[in-house]
Amino acid sequence: MRRFTATLVVLLSLLMAKNGRPEQTGDLSTSESNSTTQSVIASPPVQPPKMHLLAPDDLVEIKVYQQPDLETKGRIDQDGTVSMPLLGVIKLGEKSVEQARAMIRDRLAKDYLVNPQVSVTVVEYAKQTFTILGEVQRPGTYDIPAGRPFTLLQAISLSGGYTRIGAPGKVIVQRIENGQKKVYNLDAGSMARDERAKPFEVLPNDNITVGERMF
Repeated sequence: MRRFTATLVVLLSLLMAKNGRPEQTGDLSTSESNSTTQSVIASPPVQPPKMHLLAPDDLVEIKVYQQPDLETKGRIDQDGTVSMPLLGVIKLGEKSVEQARAMIRDRLAKDYLVNPQVSVTVVEYAKQTFTILGEVQRPGTYDIPAGRPFTLLQAISLSGGYTRIGAPGKVIVQRIENGQKKVYNLDAGSMARDERAKPFEVLPNDNITVGERMF
């Protein structure tokens, strides 16, 4: 009887110890904390590219859905025009691709087609150049790199820099703005020395002349 009682006490002790032991569930508090406090790093907004305006020598392709006879591919003339079936000569110069597409769509819808679906694509962009003369190592005409602003100091560097008698303080830039000739007298030496100086952007068809230093 005593042996049975002792055995029963041991079994009851083991059962109570098992029931009292907490189940292993993992560190939920840590997991929840990590999930709620994890910071979200947002990607910086993507800046849209500078809008291109159609220009002479741009090679464009115009398509009208289910109208293969209207497909046109050609370079924009110097006056900004291109020829297209039905519409004849149309002016695309100085328009964005979207503006050109909307204009063609509206003209076709007015007299020829019902709800025309028009696409305009620039197949090849015209080369944009500038000319630099005077006291630089390699005077001539150069392409302006696409996709980013191109400065006067970069233009001088591209032409090999100044000659021995080149005058950084005597740089003249000539350009046509709104049909008018503009002349800028610039000090490229000051621009190079002063990091706070505003860069002078070179535009297509600019003519740059570097003067001669006086001894």
